[in-house]
Amino acid sequence: MNNGIFVGGGAENYSQKQELLLKYGNRHGLIAGATGTGKTVTLQILAEGFSKAGVPVFLSDVKGDLSGLANSGRVEHKLHDAFEKRATKINYTNYLYEHYPVIFWDLFGKQGHPIRTTISDMGPLLLSRLLGLSEAQEGVINVAFRVSDEQGLPLLDLKDLRALLSWCGQNADELTLEYGNVSKSSIGAIQRSLLVLENQGGTYFFGEPALDIQDLFLKDEKGFGCINILSADQLMLSPGLYATFLLWLLSELFEELPEVGNPDKPKLVFFFDEAHLLFDDAPKALVDKVEQVARLIRSKGVGVYFVTQNPDDIPEDILSQLGNRIQHALRAFTARDQKALQMAAQTYRPNPSFDIETAIKEVGTGEAVTSFLEEKGVPGMAQRTLIRPPSSQLGPIEAHERQSYILNSPLSGKYEQIIDRKSASEMLKARAQKAAIDQDEINSEDASQLSTSEKAFNHARRYSGTSYQRSAAPKKTSSSQNISKAFGNMLVKELTGTTGRRIVRGILGSFFKGR
Repeated sequence: MNNGIFVGGGAENYSQKQELLLKYGNRHGLIAGATGTGKTVTLQILAEGFSKAGVPVFLSDVKGDLSGLANSGRVEHKLHDAFEKRATKINYTNYLYEHYPVIFWDLFGKQGHPIRTTISDMGPLLLSRLLGLSEAQEGVINVAFRVSDEQGLPLLDLKDLRALLSWCGQNADELTLEYGNVSKSSIGAIQRSLLVLENQGGTYFFGEPALDIQDLFLKDEKGFGCINILSADQLMLSPGLYATFLLWLLSELFEELPEVGNPDKPKLVFFFDEAHLLFDDAPKALVDKVEQVARLIRSKGVGVYFVTQNPDDIPEDILSQLGNRIQHALRAFTARDQKALQMAAQTYRPNPSFDIETAIKEVGTGEAVTSFLEEKGVPGMAQRTLIRPPSSQLGPIEAHERQSYILNSPLSGKYEQIIDRKSASEMLKARAQKAAIDQDEINSEDASQLSTSEKAFNHARRYSGTSYQRSAAPKKTSSSQNISKAFGNMLVKELTGTTGRRIVRGILGSFFKGR
């Protein structure tokens, strides 16, 4: 097995082989460049290289072009001659066309296997980010999660969260005494945000069966790592959902995978396309969490590669951790662009043969300034590199081909059928019905006792002629009043009787599985 992925030819006449060493593949990376400069093809050839080395890959397909990884390239393709010339120019002697094992995923379940998670696994921090909540509203979400954890009310889908928030609103006074202010106005604002999320398709994402992370680590019979492709063309219409989903997936990988130290090759490589969406308007607390996960997930054998137009889109603390870099052309039309270009050039190890800043402006389509970690993890000297041509099909596959791959996938049928098991919504409804029945029985007993009392009163008045003053009969309460009152009593009783069980949550708020 080769110990590196051939990326292209660098140095004078592009004769020097530029490789990404597999043992440093989990040291993270960056693919940057303006639109149309070749980022997608670079992502494609890296996915091919990792897959051929037996490393599973997860990537998002924003434009639909990466589905071509499932098909072999074709001699009759219009760019075949150009590919052959480039392969010869960079001395890529073993260039051939081949396909790779691909598994298609789609949050909406239309262009791939559905991906779902539960509200509980998403956690309060990421859910608050997804809903765009204020600090006060995020506090209410945390209270709801605490009540869910302590009272054994599973939050699986959006209707569970809606039901629990409604219940919290009905019992806001009692909850405020226990956990701090829980205002009905905050609950109302959260409910409106949930409605917006539902309209954006969030209903498809929350529920069961939830994604089994181990299904992202499959290999085919040849030992190639499966390339998991998330269809994101429709998902990009809801950028908040897109960014939060990928963050959730990253946190799941971090929390579920064991420590592996420094493996000979990564266990999984994760490409985060349109990475600027992750950090746009993100609160500092969330950026800090992402930086922490990026720093620590390396020890789990996972490499994270950010794909974006400008390195300036990535916070500096995270950018400093990206050891493998491929910088396509940047266009400097404004003062901000000039500054970003200068900053990008300064992050590379200088090469006396050329000026890096000038090279980043001048490299053509399919060419880049690259720097890969060398022995002992030292950043390699920057090189102008001609990226190798892809072996798989360039461009998207046909719709009928995609459906064929989905039907013949090793995961076919595992996630397609929705499971709606008993959870918070059903449990709260059952509690409400029981509380109403119990209250009706109490009212019935009161009415029976009142009837006996009235008979005695009438008998006494008839035979003694004495005038008696009766107290007013108790009013019958409605079922909704009974439910609210019973809920309040039940809440106090259950909170004071809790066993102190706590659900342990990870860095980004999802469960530590199996802990």
